Amino acid sequence: VHVVESGGGLVQPGGSLRLSCAASGFTFSSYVMRWYRQAPGKARELVAGISSGGGLITYADSVKGRFTISRDNAKNTVSLQMSSLKPEDTAVYYCNAVSPRLDEAYWGQGTQVTVSS
Repeated sequence: VHVVESGGGLVQPGGSLRLSCAASGFTFSSYVMRWYRQAPGKARELVAGISSGGGLITYADSVKGRFTISRDNAKNTVSLQMSSLKPEDTAVYYCNAVSPRLDEAYWGQGTQVTVSS
């Protein structure tokens, strides 16, 4: 199983970034996909989630209207488009895959997002 995030970096406040997550080794189209983030000294928090078919999407209140999660089951990828970024969005962002029965979960290694002027 491989879950690999990419797209992180340094961006100024108000800017945008697009994170991508490429997965392999499991039936991607059956899994719920989520993005989490963890800032220094804080607990990991759920940022956004998307159902296996893409029909159900949820966001943390702190990112609603600014972030958009999407998936491409043909390419086994999930993305997080982040706009109007704020310094408080600074964190390591993790891609997470959860099996339909919630009995398996896979994590990527994380990608750093830093929002600073």
